[in-house]
Amino acid sequence: MGLILLRHTRPDVAEGTCYGRTDYPPASSFAEEADEVLAALPVVDRILTSPLMRCTRLAEHIGAARGLPVAADPRLIEIDFGAWEGIPWAEVPREGLDHWAGHFYESRPHGGESVGMFFARVVPFLEEMSGPGRVLAVSHAGLMRAALHHAGREGAWQMKFPYGSFIELP
Repeated sequence: MGLILLRHTRPDVAEGTCYGRTDYPPASSFAEEADEVLAALPVVDRILTSPLMRCTRLAEHIGAARGLPVAADPRLIEIDFGAWEGIPWAEVPREGLDHWAGHFYESRPHGGESVGMFFARVVPFLEEMSGPGRVLAVSHAGLMRAALHHAGREGAWQMKFPYGSFIELP
């Protein structure tokens, strides 16, 4: 089965804000962005989505256009940044960022999920995506990084993904 991981469209949140689990809705540009995404996507057989609004709205838009049902999967939700959620990255305490950078996989100075905890939640989903057909998973940049890391891609955790972009995995 092919897996397409699609990052949601732009959320309604100030640029430079730390957010993961916070349930921000799509920005006012949603309709235009969603139509651009829809035009670029290949044919899919099934649509799954993170339960966050910025993903479900896009998944439902695609599902309606393609005549496919949409199912939410909580494993697709973005990493939980705990106390850092909703504050500008520039205001995150430097010592917390330094600890996180120095112990990236196990550190959770924000009190949310560590990267290791997030990865452990995502891997079972990725490993279940086998068999016939192509699945679209509307999710987040963090999940895309985790999937590429799981696939052995060097530097996956540092990769950037524009809103509305997608990657295909075999």
